[in-house]
Amino acid sequence: MEKIISAKVYFTVWAALMCLTVTTAAVSYLDLGALSIVVALIIATLKGSLVVLFFMHAKYINVKATLLVILAGFFWLAILLLMTMSDYITRAWS
Repeated sequence: MEKIISAKVYFTVWAALMCLTVTTAAVSYLDLGALSIVVALIIATLKGSLVVLFFMHAKYINVKATLLVILAGFFWLAILLLMTMSDYITRAWS
């Protein structure tokens, strides 16, 4: 049986996403140097997490299934990084 989520929760998450979007735009005008990318990625991670947890209902599903998906994602990321770095290292740079 699925958990029924109230419209208030969806509106609150939507409002948080809008605030984070405005924050992203505001931070883009600040000169933070190398921290600009870090701040933008932190905000993007927060926004992505809100979408996954509430709109994709990941907050309300089995913890083992969520852990399996997360581990599979990191495994796939490791494969992609390994293949990319092996290609990068073996190239003849002249």
